[in-house]
Amino acid sequence: MNGYIPPTHLAPLRHQYRMRLTAGDHSARHIRAVVRSLLGEWEMRELTDAVELGVTELVANVVRHVPDRRCEVLVLRQRDSVRIEVSDGCPRLPAAMAELDLDSENGRGLVLLDAVADKWGVDAAGRRDGKTVWFECGTTRSGFTGSPSALGGLQLDAEVAEDR
Repeated sequence: MNGYIPPTHLAPLRHQYRMRLTAGDHSARHIRAVVRSLLGEWEMRELTDAVELGVTELVANVVRHVPDRRCEVLVLRQRDSVRIEVSDGCPRLPAAMAELDLDSENGRGLVLLDAVADKWGVDAAGRRDGKTVWFECGTTRSGFTGSPSALGGLQLDAEVAEDR
């Protein structure tokens, strides 16, 4: 083995899965199944909860706010993390609500994304129309590691959100 370097040490390990779709009410469920399968294949199962929640929120935003509901979802495996990108043709940028109404059924998506992702952002630079909203979760992070204060003072459980 004189000086042999396995190929994985020559370049970063990268895999990706891209899908183009017109998002509907049940699209997030199908995308979560794809993400779950990919994370299992990539031996990154500890990221499943966080990545599924993040991609669900981004696809829900497409359904609610993009007139034609067309989007592209990219799942990119990096060496120690997963990056999800959701691109659409709508120039309207996402904005977090200044104040969350506890009775509202909407408006928590970006707060939740911020709580479960290591980093996230919006890329609209150099585009005439549309944007890409992305987030990354690393393998050192597992699921919901944010504190209740990271969720805007909300403690979440499976069915109810209560003010803490």
